[in-house]
Amino acid sequence: MISQVSLLYPVKILVGPAQEQELESYSSSSRLGNPSASKPVNQGSLTILGLNLTLLPFTKMSFFTDKKEVQRSATALGYVAHAVSLIASYLQVPLRYPLRLGGSRSYINDHASSIDPASSDLSLDTTLSANVKLAEFPLFLEGQDTTRAAYAVFLLNKDIEQLLNFMGVKSLGPRHVLANLKELLRSVQSSEYIDT
Repeated sequence: MISQVSLLYPVKILVGPAQEQELESYSSSSRLGNPSASKPVNQGSLTILGLNLTLLPFTKMSFFTDKKEVQRSATALGYVAHAVSLIASYLQVPLRYPLRLGGSRSYINDHASSIDPASSDLSLDTTLSANVKLAEFPLFLEGQDTTRAAYAVFLLNKDIEQLLNFMGVKSLGPRHVLANLKELLRSVQSSEYIDT
C-alpha cells in the first residue's frame, strides 16, 4: 500500500530545469540509526508530484510575494499531508498532530497549545479531558497569519518525524519536510523493514 502512496505522491529531486529524477540512492540513515555518507539534499531541489515546496513565503510573506508560488506551496503541503495520513493509517500509528485534509486547504491540529492552565484545582485527568481544545493551524498562507502557517508546517514535519522514529530512522531535521517524507517512503519500502 505504501508503494502505491509513493507512486501517487512521488518525491523526486530536481536535477536541472524541468528535469526530475527518482532519488532511490538518497538515504540519510539506516534502520540502525547509522548516518550514511550522503549529504542532505537542498529542500528546494525536491519536488512532490512535480511541485516545489518553497518555505520562504511562510517566513517572509509580503504584499509582493508571488501568489502562484504560495498556491503551489499550499498544494504541495496538501499532498504531503495526505501522504502522511495514508502512511500513518497503513502503519497503524496514531499521529500526534492529527490532520484535517482539504487538499491545498488542509489543517493540522495541536492539542497541547490550548490547554488552559487556570484549571489547576481539578485533577489531572479531569483537566486534560475537559480543557484540551484542538487548535487548528493552516497548511496554507492565503488569508492566514504567517506565524500560524509556519507552525503548521513545523507540526507536519513533527508527524513525519514521529513516523520515522517508529521505523527506527533519524530525521533530517525540522526544515526538511520533503526530504523526511522521501526518507520515510524509502525506509518503509526497504527490505530491512519488510523482512522484520
